[in-house]
Amino acid sequence: INRPDILQREGNYPPPKDASNILGLEISGEVVELGGKTKNIKLGDKVCALVSGGGYSEYCLAPYTQCLPIPSNINFEEASVIPETFFTIWFNLFIRSKICKNEKILIHGGSSGIGTTAIQFAKNFGLEVFTTTSSSEKIKKCKEIGADYAINSKKIDYEKFIKKKTNNIGVDFILDIVGGDYVQKNI
Repeated sequence: INRPDILQREGNYPPPKDASNILGLEISGEVVELGGKTKNIKLGDKVCALVSGGGYSEYCLAPYTQCLPIPSNINFEEASVIPETFFTIWFNLFIRSKICKNEKILIHGGSSGIGTTAIQFAKNFGLEVFTTTSSSEKIKKCKEIGADYAINSKKIDYEKFIKKKTNNIGVDFILDIVGGDYVQKNI
């Protein structure tokens, strides 16, 4: 269950007009039927996918272009949490922003699902990673998964911290899932 699922259940995040009224945006399972134009997927394949709704059903339709093969060392439960974060991070960092190796990134909410995925992708891609989070325990976990700098945003002004660490240059990209008061400081 991811945040949009919770927001939909609360009535605060309406599904698209053509989506199923059954909740669930991330799925994993075994392919039991194929559409006529499906490529690179066959019956019996184990996949996970991001869908616009209906993921809590016993069976769910998913566009083949939104399906990812599940690695053999990952079970269905683990795979079901991959699509939303992976697609979001891949699109925003590598397709939309075209971020380059050796650049600096600030990831707000580093201990969230999006944050932890972004830290790992960014680090593996060769970026210098700054992240914000809200406790000492979360700072430790963010560093364990690759953050170069994890900043407790309740105790340290991340803007001043980053300016000091980068000689007033700042970062090349900011991934902000927090918003609010952070927006002006990001600029």
